[in-house]
Amino acid sequence: MSFIFKEFIYNKGGQMKFTKKKTKTIIDEGNKEKEGEDLPTQEDVEAAKDMLAAMMGPPPEEEMPSTFMMYGDVNEERAADIVSALLLLGDKKRVKKAQDKLPEGEELDDITFYLSTYGGSADDMMAIYDMMRLTKLNRDIEVIGMGKIMSAGTLILAGGTRGKRKIMKNCRVMIHAVSAGSMGTIHNLQNEMEEIQNIQDSYIAALCKETLLTKRQLKKMLDQKVNVYLTAEEAVEYGLADEVI
Repeated sequence: MSFIFKEFIYNKGGQMKFTKKKTKTIIDEGNKEKEGEDLPTQEDVEAAKDMLAAMMGPPPEEEMPSTFMMYGDVNEERAADIVSALLLLGDKKRVKKAQDKLPEGEELDDITFYLSTYGGSADDMMAIYDMMRLTKLNRDIEVIGMGKIMSAGTLILAGGTRGKRKIMKNCRVMIHAVSAGSMGTIHNLQNEMEEIQNIQDSYIAALCKETLLTKRQLKKMLDQKVNVYLTAEEAVEYGLADEVI
């Protein structure tokens, strides 16, 4: 195979044309090289790169991203991805820099977070929710629920910016009490039960803050000892979302 290096030159009319330089042919037989004409020097390559860069101008500036998705269980790996995305998209300095580049009167796009989950870890749910709270100080978060928003997913959906939490028409929503399993002595089990109750209390407090549900309503739902399913319209009625789309 032959490598051909081309050099840019300008003729008298100011038009650009190419001139071939010397080539070198490589034959893949026993890793032998057949010497032909010389390859361009490193200086030739760098000169061509500089000329191309001058012709093309500076590269376009990277746009501030605004959309990401979580599809699947709420676990440590996905929580790490979501938290990382929010750290990037909601960084105060980056947001200000991106906003300053926009024409006067134009606002930076909201973060759009597509969500579909059966739920998962309460600790990872809280990590995502808390990062959403901090991110909203700098940039609004539009959350769009699709498919299923269940268990830990309900707080993540509700954690978006008020007025910008949307749910698709056929999305199913489910709320239930915190569940866990443990083994050990009776003292250890009692200790674990106390901690599970603390987690549920935090979950209730956060949902009450973000929705139209009262503490009494939520406790009544959770005390049913079964999964409580809601339609998209009921989710809006309870304030878990703001709009059915």
